[in-house]
Amino acid sequence: MRHLLILISLCAISLGPNRGVAQVFPVEIEHIFGATKIAAEPKRVVSLSFIGHDFLLSLGVVPHALRKWYGTFPYGVWPWAQDALGDGTPIVMQGEIDIEAIAAMEPDLIVGQWSGMTAREYALLSEIAPTVAAAPGSGDYGTSWQQMLLRLGRATGRIERAQETLAGLERRFADLRQSHPDWQGATGVMVWAGTTGAYTHHDIRGKFLAELGFVPTEEVLAYQGPNQSYYIVSDEDLAPIDADVLLWLDGGTSVARLNRLPLRRFMRAYIEGREIYSGLMLTSALSHSSPLSINYALDRLVPLLEQAMDGDPDTEVTSSREAGILAGGVSDDR
Repeated sequence: MRHLLILISLCAISLGPNRGVAQVFPVEIEHIFGATKIAAEPKRVVSLSFIGHDFLLSLGVVPHALRKWYGTFPYGVWPWAQDALGDGTPIVMQGEIDIEAIAAMEPDLIVGQWSGMTAREYALLSEIAPTVAAAPGSGDYGTSWQQMLLRLGRATGRIERAQETLAGLERRFADLRQSHPDWQGATGVMVWAGTTGAYTHHDIRGKFLAELGFVPTEEVLAYQGPNQSYYIVSDEDLAPIDADVLLWLDGGTSVARLNRLPLRRFMRAYIEGREIYSGLMLTSALSHSSPLSINYALDRLVPLLEQAMDGDPDTEVTSSREAGILAGGVSDDR
């Protein structure tokens, strides 16, 4: 009996500290190229996603290497994620996926959601380490932020933290929907100001507006082009983006172009003062749509939506006025 009690005690000691890990691993994650088995909690994670490092940082995982998208911030990490990065010094990759460079990093997990990874690249990368590509059925860039977060949570052994983070953000979206009944079912589109292209409900930016209760215009909703995430609109016909609220996403270089768009002045969104100009920081926060950038974006976007949707054409949308966007009823020579 004494020997049995000792054996039980030893089992409890050996299982106790690693109990959480034992419950999580191994895991298998399906993706567009098959399924990947991850045997143990990864320690050296290489992120090939243009926005994936934001998601990893939200889970408390500082990637060993990350793929920089754009911007001038240290390590390619934007301000909303700098605190989560802390003293981390990840290797920064840019441009195309460099298989040899990644092999030299000796990672134990490679994550490539929202990366444009090809089947050939996946085959080579999976020889280096377990590799997770985009989720099935969503295309390279169509996965929702919720799905990306949960998949990374499972892959890194932080599923509970991922679930808690997701629940908190979804509560905030639900509260905003409840407190803004006039937004529910109203049409709304995000449009890249540089080329007049609308982000559809397949894109992470289009999904953001849907979380607040807005729906795409009929034309944008029905679009089934080769790139389903992005619908290029002719400057000679802006009707497809004439929504109840129109967000112009910009990196700070297209204000003059917007002011020169001749048919813009015939749009209902322009006449009724329902246009919102999104500058560099808000545009990037919406484009990342990560657990760290969503709150940042909501803090800045919600007041602008309230201004645009208050039913009074005379209410100025502050972001448009500050950027110098001509508003409905305002002449060029103001």
